[in-house]
Amino acid sequence: MEYRKLGRTSSQRKALLRNQVTALLLHEKIVTTEARAKEVQKIAEKLITMAVKEKDNFETVKVKAKVARKDKDGKRVKEEKDGKKVTVYDEVEKEIKKDLPSRLHARRQMLKVLYPVTEVPKEGAQRKKNTRKIDLAQKLFDEIAPKYVDRKGGYTRIVKIGPRRGDAAMEVLLELI
Repeated sequence: MEYRKLGRTSSQRKALLRNQVTALLLHEKIVTTEARAKEVQKIAEKLITMAVKEKDNFETVKVKAKVARKDKDGKRVKEEKDGKKVTVYDEVEKEIKKDLPSRLHARRQMLKVLYPVTEVPKEGAQRKKNTRKIDLAQKLFDEIAPKYVDRKGGYTRIVKIGPRRGDAAMEVLLELI
């Protein structure tokens, strides 16, 4: 199998491609050079194909979970036991999606390629507190795959923008269709 070396060592190239695939799936479009876009496109198409094949391969299971009781301000309720303050927990029944083995394997294959993503709110107040992790594998299964169920490949599109000003490399827009 031939691939472009992109003028980088193998570890740098792998990191670059993983980063761009992650950005493409998170934002659904990226601007990059033509050579990079063609390499990113190969990887992204495989991930989307995997997600489309396994999107309905789960079962819903009811589980009991302990959840901390909270007051009206959203703070945990504590009560005194043996001179110590202890959080009060309630038992709640939840329905969760449990992956079947083939979907679990697909999820792990995706996570080998995708970087973990943390979303930081734009406004400065409590930036650290309000961050949240985005599960890109879950996004692939729940949001992206249903769009492409009736499509046999060709999930991305490359649109040429023009030469880059600094080095005249052809810049393109790589987007999910």
